[in-house]
Amino acid sequence: MTDPRTPEDQTQPSGLQTPDGQRRILTPGSDLNPRREFMRSAALFTGTVAALGGGLEVLTRRPGAGSAEAQAADPFSRADRPLGPYDTDEKVTPYQQATTYNNFYEFGTDKSDPARLARSLKTRPWTVRIDGEVRRPQTVDIDTLQSWFPLEDRVYRMRCVEGWSMVMPWLGFPLAGLIRRLEPTSKAKYVQFTALLDPKQFPGQRQPVLKWPYVEGLRLDEALHPLSFMAVGLHGRALPGQNGAPLRLVVPWKYGFKNIKSIVRITLTEKQPQTTWALAAPQEYGFYANVNPAVPHPRWSQATERRIGELGRRKTLPFNGYADEVASLYRGMDLRKNF
Repeated sequence: MTDPRTPEDQTQPSGLQTPDGQRRILTPGSDLNPRREFMRSAALFTGTVAALGGGLEVLTRRPGAGSAEAQAADPFSRADRPLGPYDTDEKVTPYQQATTYNNFYEFGTDKSDPARLARSLKTRPWTVRIDGEVRRPQTVDIDTLQSWFPLEDRVYRMRCVEGWSMVMPWLGFPLAGLIRRLEPTSKAKYVQFTALLDPKQFPGQRQPVLKWPYVEGLRLDEALHPLSFMAVGLHGRALPGQNGAPLRLVVPWKYGFKNIKSIVRITLTEKQPQTTWALAAPQEYGFYANVNPAVPHPRWSQATERRIGELGRRKTLPFNGYADEVASLYRGMDLRKNF
């Protein structure tokens, strides 16, 4: 099947440690405003907040934070934040744009469908099945899963295969930590992710636009890379339904459609998974889907991109600007053939 429409993606753990030593669970409606948490703990901590306990770093310093009203509404618009080790220093895409302009075909194929229809998605109770080539297979509640890890902030570029981009401030935990906890067997070579299948909650699944449920995958070494991330929050708040609540994958050097949303199953496999868009249009959407300005999509160039909220276009960076970190994963590979 070849569909003329194209995919985009997109766009604490329960166990978040705050300065007062309390553990907080990021659940629907949670608003983790680091400034508010700091003020709540002023009797214990003075001076500028550099971290929120347990290694939780506050987000990047950014120029042009905007009005006082905007800063109060969005904790990540503030300009007084130190850079974390994985953060880009580019201007963050505002919350309103990040949550209203995205693809999530489970809700429909228009950019406005996810935000308009996401209220139908119920994220509690929610369980994730973990199985395959692991020594500790299990089904775990989403809040229990979050409690295993300290929450981290990551400000990543996001590049859609359609030729537009954003800068997203995620909250979550490294995928590598989850995989190592599961104890992969020697046969594990890939990680397959499966999204929720429920046409009652996902009206887009009532149409055969894609083969449902949505499936994505990574090579095991990609999944273990420090940049690979499981997000449970966005802009200091619980992850909205339209952005993949309650659990989604974020792999910033790949095109957005690789970043599967609303995950219910994680399976370690010996064989490469058959992924949704690669099945739908294999000549257009490869398994690797690394951002590569030198390899055009069959129907458009990938050399430039439109940053949402900006005029004009900018050059697309190899591996979406993360080449120094990840290019070694593909040494010796033909990235035109393995697109």
